[in-house]
Amino acid sequence: MVDIPQWRVQGDWFDVCKCDLPCPCEFAQAPTGNVCEGVLAYHIRTGHYCDTHLDGLNLIATARFEGNAWAGETKVALGFFLDERADERQREALQVIFGGQGGGWPAKFAELVGEVRGIEFVPIEFEIADDLAYWRAEIPDRVVARAEALTGPTTPPGKRVQLVNPPGSEVGPGQIATWGKATADWVDAFGFTWDWAGKSSKHIPFDWSGPGEA
Repeated sequence: MVDIPQWRVQGDWFDVCKCDLPCPCEFAQAPTGNVCEGVLAYHIRTGHYCDTHLDGLNLIATARFEGNAWAGETKVALGFFLDERADERQREALQVIFGGQGGGWPAKFAELVGEVRGIEFVPIEFEIADDLAYWRAEIPDRVVARAEALTGPTTPPGKRVQLVNPPGSEVGPGQIATWGKATADWVDAFGFTWDWAGKSSKHIPFDWSGPGEA
């Protein structure tokens, strides 16, 4: 058995997808129209893999599946973009953690994946408003993902529309999802091509660690 170094990453995750609001997948149901196409974006605020620091690094996945992945009806096909700023040790750490080989929640999520179409190291822009009014990520000529927090006539000013303990959280149990509406969801990568602006989005913080982390 291979020994996995201690690791932990904390940060922000969001998606934009083709589902109607609110995205059924977050409730562990089949996606709108039984097909999901979307972008999953991750920003590591603080993190380490053994003594390798991962603070500030980003990752984006483009994904597609048909049916209810949570119910075991299907597997997800995806491609990974990793932050080109990462050095050799950081690149290795990101692939171990996000690929699921390091255990923890990513290993459980990896069980939903049936095909990885590729991994590329690219420049990734990532921004999230401090008050969660908006979030966005972009890879030039490949991916544009932007969303604004969902609001309406009965939402108190400055408050966010949130779901506590979503049953289909992509980043693990016990989280709070903040709902948004996608203003851009454009992808041309790994054989995926779509443009689904105006559909569902959500932001969820993540806090993952490996089996050996204290």
